[in-house]
Amino acid sequence: MELTITKERALATLKNGFTKAEALLKDEQKINELLLRMEEKFKVIPGIGEKLSHIPAFISLVRSYIKKEYTKVPLGTLIAIISAIIYCVSPADLIPDTIPGFGIVDDAAVVTACLQLVDSDIEEYLAWRDSKTE
Repeated sequence: MELTITKERALATLKNGFTKAEALLKDEQKINELLLRMEEKFKVIPGIGEKLSHIPAFISLVRSYIKKEYTKVPLGTLIAIISAIIYCVSPADLIPDTIPGFGIVDDAAVVTACLQLVDSDIEEYLAWRDSKTE
């Protein structure tokens, strides 16, 4: 079994989910269910590491968009983020999550690929969110 994932494969995997992500974005109930599944997944993983630490910001941005609190985010950014979340909660990972120590490597690679695509939009969102709490 291949236990490594290249940057190119992670990006291709992320892009494969764009169509499904776009469809989910139109269904508030399903997107909320997806976000809850993502949060639950990371509750049980000890020390998710720096690469996966962006997941809460991804979830927060999508929730703010759904609630119409923050709509400045480009549609492509939302699609990329939702695609990454879909991959992370999917039981059909390239590396099954049940493999101790290796099961989240592919998730981290897909999240990293996503972050490279949407980093500036995440930074803008976080600045907006922080300004709301001050």
